[in-house]
Amino acid sequence: METTLQLTIDCADPQRMVAFWAEALGYVPEPPPEGHATWRAYWAALGVPEEELPAGAGDVPESIVDPAGHGPRVWFQQVPEPKTGKNRWHFDLKVGGGRDVPREVRVRRVEAAVERLVEAGATVLRIKDEPDSGLYAAAMRDPEGNEFDVV
Repeated sequence: METTLQLTIDCADPQRMVAFWAEALGYVPEPPPEGHATWRAYWAALGVPEEELPAGAGDVPESIVDPAGHGPRVWFQQVPEPKTGKNRWHFDLKVGGGRDVPREVRVRRVEAAVERLVEAGATVLRIKDEPDSGLYAAAMRDPEGNEFDVV
């Protein structure tokens, strides 16, 4: 039996999270299944009652996919309760290139990604700058407060 992976993230505003994380991960909003013009049309064809769809749902994707087909599908599931605590896990966006890349190059790459993600709606929590160990990273939050690192 084959196992596939989907990452599901609870959130208040799936469309906002789709826009942010598509930008952050280089993913694209997932197109509706073949034969359906919109997600709403797809859900209607499956018989999902209109009253079960959240307001505005179905016209725009609530999931993102890796355009190269390698990474997992990410679904942003709308939930009524807000985020209340620290994540028990988080994304590390590895943009620096690793320890084989000169530190000054990694710093520039991380800073450029941080700037791009702030423009997309993220906030910087702190910069981890440890020249002796070679570490340069940023701890950040997405638009709904989920923590992630840019390394």
